[in-house]
Amino acid sequence: DGKIYDAYVIYPKNHTSEANFVEYFVYQIMPDILENKCGYKLCIYGRDIFPGEDAASAVEKGMQKSRRLIILLTHQLINSKEDAYDQHIALYNALIQNDTKVILLEMETIGTYSKLQESLRFVIKQQGTIKWKEEHTVHPQSPSSRFWKQVRYHMPLTCRPS
Repeated sequence: DGKIYDAYVIYPKNHTSEANFVEYFVYQIMPDILENKCGYKLCIYGRDIFPGEDAASAVEKGMQKSRRLIILLTHQLINSKEDAYDQHIALYNALIQNDTKVILLEMETIGTYSKLQESLRFVIKQQGTIKWKEEHTVHPQSPSSRFWKQVRYHMPLTCRPS
């Protein structure tokens, strides 16, 4: 299908103390589980797309080369103007061009979805979100946890757990 990546990851890129866990999740936990343990290939801004590149075209190319879009829903992402372009392009590709499936990971309790852009609310209404509650479990990085099983269910069929 000409795709290089199994998923493009959209996450808040502001460097605040709240973002520390999200960055740890994006750069450490997700690659450990999805790439190392399941054999997927992720496209992550800051790792696979470098700051300094023409961000807009690099982001678009990364998304076009991905089979899925994973959006980490946080209050920071919802309220961020900086990340709005990523979301807009991702949702346009998913909804209008209908060529990419979206996986929504609710990293913190969002509560009401009324602040979200309409296209994001539509995706949530259609398929819901996968809620991160791993801090309550003993093994947050176990690929067999309920959270990761749900994520893998929505990923392309390439996962081969070790």
